[in-house]
Amino acid sequence: MLKNHSIIPDIKAIIETSKERAIRAVDNERTAMYWSIGKRIFEEEQQGKERADYGAYLIKYLAEELQPQYGTGFSIRQLERYRQFYRTFPIASALRTQLSWTQYKLLISIANQEKREFYIAESVKNNWTSRQLERQINSSLFERLLISSDQKSILAVAQNEKLPSDAREIIKDPMYLEFLGLKREAAYYEKDLEKAIITHLQEFLLEIGNGFSFVSRQKRIHIDGDEFFVDMVLYNRLLQCFVLIEIKTHKLIHQDIGQLQMYVNYYDRIEKNDNENPTIGILLCADKNDGVVKFTLPENNKSIIASQYHLYLPTEEQLLEEVKKELANFEEDKK
Repeated sequence: MLKNHSIIPDIKAIIETSKERAIRAVDNERTAMYWSIGKRIFEEEQQGKERADYGAYLIKYLAEELQPQYGTGFSIRQLERYRQFYRTFPIASALRTQLSWTQYKLLISIANQEKREFYIAESVKNNWTSRQLERQINSSLFERLLISSDQKSILAVAQNEKLPSDAREIIKDPMYLEFLGLKREAAYYEKDLEKAIITHLQEFLLEIGNGFSFVSRQKRIHIDGDEFFVDMVLYNRLLQCFVLIEIKTHKLIHQDIGQLQMYVNYYDRIEKNDNENPTIGILLCADKNDGVVKFTLPENNKSIIASQYHLYLPTEEQLLEEVKKELANFEEDKK
């Protein structure tokens, strides 16, 4: 009889860890190979730069020579990608071993350098898979954060150069919840949306922002004999505070803001420790009037955030409209 029954799970864990390391090592070597090929192609192009068509000729010639022996990884399209890989990341030592070749393929399609640096930093910091990185790019994470903060702060937080001083630097507005699988046309209650979020909790925590962990749902609080229930309670390790979420499937009204403010006040006075920062409340709503939010809350408000949710990923046109709207609100505030 075995003296220690943990030997089987221990050995399985060793096997899985070793397999993951081997896969990562192979992928890193493949990435380095593609970078070197791209560098060599670029150098050869420069030798014939007096000919306008030399680059296209070279890629076509290489594909004809290499593809029959080495396969589709050396097609015209792939060779062009390797060249672009080197041109986008010309310093080999700057390549991140935490990133896979699939992730680099996504990153080289981003023309804006600051935007690309943001996604690199977020991928490494949050250990994103290639699928998670693709979703964040497709959901325009960088642009959504730009709506409520400045580019310099966003990059500094992403690259761990500073801790967020304002919740808006990491909490998104709007939020995209397409992973819940709810139909936009279907009628559903707040409890249905909450249940779907709990079912897809990992994806939701990734969407809402960095550093969040789940604490409880339908948290009961007692105030002088009356009972109230907070839809969701999270904790954020970056902001070092509780984060309360109220879900509203209707257009936000000022009573909703007042309700959440009461919950935030309760947590600040009863639940929060002295070494923790003030509680933040997020109203996750189907629609909102920014003017109602603005005039319901104090001018220096940092505790309540109203974030609209969508059940589909945004188009570029929709995102541009959001940016224009926020810029208009900013100009109005300045006046």
